[in-house]
Amino acid sequence: MQANALLMDDKRYLQDLINEGEHQQQDFKYRVSDAHKLARSVSAFANTDGGRLLIGVRDDGHMSGVRSEEEIYMMHQAAYRYCRPEASIRFDTYHVASSHSASSARVLRTIVVATISPSDRRPVCAVDEDGRQRAYIRIADENIVASPVHMAVWRESQNPRGTMMTYTETVQKLLAVMQDQPHTLNQLVRRSALPRSKVITLLARLIRFHVVQWEYTDQQFLFSLYNI
Repeated sequence: MQANALLMDDKRYLQDLINEGEHQQQDFKYRVSDAHKLARSVSAFANTDGGRLLIGVRDDGHMSGVRSEEEIYMMHQAAYRYCRPEASIRFDTYHVASSHSASSARVLRTIVVATISPSDRRPVCAVDEDGRQRAYIRIADENIVASPVHMAVWRESQNPRGTMMTYTETVQKLLAVMQDQPHTLNQLVRRSALPRSKVITLLARLIRFHVVQWEYTDQQFLFSLYNI
């Protein structure tokens, strides 16, 4: 009876999570077949607000379960080998019982919930099959490659110096371009006639001091002044 009660508690808890659907802090993974790919999700959560991976859950919310020990091994590989620096992640295992449609026999399924904490050592990069490192962020229910401006913002946030914003002639030139409407990074470079690296650095500082904001729309990042 006690074991059945525990199974029911696990199922009820998991179902509550699944009912939330996929969102900025939750993702479903039906199966783990590629540790590199899973590392992208870990990177995205660590670089944003943290979150949960429900492993063994289909996109439609069906609890199919983790199929093998190999999948569990790849989960650990994703967090501890293919993320640099290592992500802070906790693995919790839950068990749910369901009836097999053919025989009506009860089948015990294992669901793993991987909880990733927001990192204070951003960027956390995922290592791909060729050994290249790339950082991701989480927007809504998508993992997006971090832009050069994100990378600069993270560097800026770790810089103990420069606690004041100086409105140099170059800064004012960039702000003047942004007066009318949101722009992509490439548009800002063209319209300001400033070096791309300079625009990236300035945007990072302006974002840090809440002068400029950004949004992700139509698969691109747009930058605008806060009063637009």
